[in-house]
Order: sequence, then C-alpha cells, then structure tokens
Amino acid sequence: MEKNVTGMDELLAGYAAGTLSYPAQALVGAHLELSDLNRGYVSSLESLGGVSLGDADPVALSDRDTSLSAIFDDETPFSNDNEPIANDGAGLPQSLRSIVGNSMEGLPWKALLPGVKECKFGEIDGCATSLLWVRAGRAMPSHTHHGTELTLVLQGGFRDDDGHYVAGDVAFADDDVDHKPIADEGEDCICFAVTAGRLELTGPVGRWFAPFMR
Repeated sequence: MEKNVTGMDELLAGYAAGTLSYPAQALVGAHLELSDLNRGYVSSLESLGGVSLGDADPVALSDRDTSLSAIFDDETPFSNDNEPIANDGAGLPQSLRSIVGNSMEGLPWKALLPGVKECKFGEIDGCATSLLWVRAGRAMPSHTHHGTELTLVLQGGFRDDDGHYVAGDVAFADDDVDHKPIADEGEDCICFAVTAGRLELTGPVGRWFAPFMR
C-alpha cells in the first residue's frame, strides 16, 4: 500500500483537478480501476470541485455564438477522463491503453539486468514512461531520483524500505528516497512507471551497470 500519504494525496488531488501530466493522469486512472482504495476520496474531491465551480461568479464569454457553435458541432464522443472505467479483464487497465496498447503481448522489451527488462514508450508530456518487468525474487539496483517517480504495480508485487506494494498500489518516490525494490517470490512483478527527472543508481552494482541502462 502507499506509504507516502502526503505525496499520494497531492497526486489524487491533481488527478481530480485534471492538472497532472498525461501519463501520470493515466497511471492514477489505472490505479482507480485496479483498486477501490481511493475511489471514494477522488469522488469527494470531484464533488467539491463541482460545488466550487457552481459558487463561482459568472464570467462573460467572448464571441459567444462562435464558441457555442464549436461545442455543438463537435462530434467527438464525450468521455470523462477522471471517471474510472472498470477493467474488462482483457489485459491492461483501460486508462493505460492509449500509451501501452491493449495488452503486453509483443511489446519490445529490452533487458537491463539479469532478471530485469524494460519497455520504454518515450517521453510524454515531459515524463519518461515505461513498463518494468522484474523476475520473482529479483532486486532492482539501489537508486534515487532527481525528480519524482510514480510506479503502479500491474502484476505481482515488490518491497522496499517504505513498504510492500501489490497489484493496484502506487509507490511514490522523490529525491528524498533511496531505495532497492525487491520483487515478491512466486510471481514476476510488472509495473508501469512515470518518471519526471533523472534516475541515479547509488549502489556499487548499480553504478557498474549504469552505462548499460541508458
């Protein structure tokens, strides 16, 4: 479960307000699909936002007719990006499919270390996005972050100094965190990660492998 309560609360508030980067918004949406832990909290935040909007003073709309025509002529199907969509069991959570695709089959995984693979989706909205696969019982190198790292567990689980994370949980890390995630025994761990800023390997083994992980 999430141990960085302040960071998670800020993340959920940003999701409800629609102010997160696109991949972070997708990650939180997937978290809400996979876990009911924070759905009530996010729903409350969205309700409060609606009340605040209703109490706001009206603002004159410039070029009213043109703006209204653009709205009513738009044939794009309506969707609420903040509304969790139930996972249909066909693979990945719906919220991640615009980034990852409909499943993880056939993705171009790249080996980083023995027992660790990554599939990168490039930089989206200023954030590096990727899937990480870690063999059951295998440890990631010790590392810290020059920025923030959000990690959503999709399969299996892992432990670090802050706690134990299983499918649906989100781990929040920043430059105050130096950790060494270890995948649970019995099942490979697969995570969706969104990173803003540079990751720095801190352990002796990690520093040796650093040139191969770029």
